[in-house]
Amino acid sequence: MPKIRVLLADDHAVVAHGLRELLKDTFELVGVVHDGRALLDAAEKLHPDVIATDISMPLLNGLDAIRQIRSRMPETRFVVLTMHADAPTAVSAFRAGARGYVLKVSPEEDLIEAIQQVARGHAYVSPLIARDVIDVLLEAAVPERNREAQLTARQREVLQLIAEGRTMKEVAAILGISPRTAESHKYEIMQALGAASTADLVKYAVRAGLVGE
Repeated sequence: MPKIRVLLADDHAVVAHGLRELLKDTFELVGVVHDGRALLDAAEKLHPDVIATDISMPLLNGLDAIRQIRSRMPETRFVVLTMHADAPTAVSAFRAGARGYVLKVSPEEDLIEAIQQVARGHAYVSPLIARDVIDVLLEAAVPERNREAQLTARQREVLQLIAEGRTMKEVAAILGISPRTAESHKYEIMQALGAASTADLVKYAVRAGLVGE
């Protein structure tokens, strides 16, 4: 039986190296990338069975990367591997298209189990937060995330890059749009979120998990 083909995305080189060593004997590790845009490119070229990705990554966060890859490659399955131990973030990951959610503080075998289960078409949630995730789903109350859902995919991309400290000229170059269009997106984001300043956008992006603190 062929090994499950796994693509790994984590922006910390030391962590990525450790994960490579953990996974290489059980799976066919087809690649390791360190930012969200590199993940988009690698997924399109390598067509992995399962992508294991962090959430907080430069240029494009893991959840928006999942959304974009799913739209192009709906057969690909996703496991989120993250330090975000809060249930609302896990729920957001599943709504984005992930089928596995593993905490980096979990035992090593949890990630292996998650990849195997997701590859079979099942779901997997880290036992450390599974009960909390169920509670959030039952309550259906994640108001801050609901505001994020009002943003378009492009607006979330712009918001993340702004929160990373990029100038609007840099945002435009990275996304292949004009500076005027980038500024227009920023204005629309501020209107949608009720933000009065760039600092407010950064605070919101941190709360929403688009960038790390």
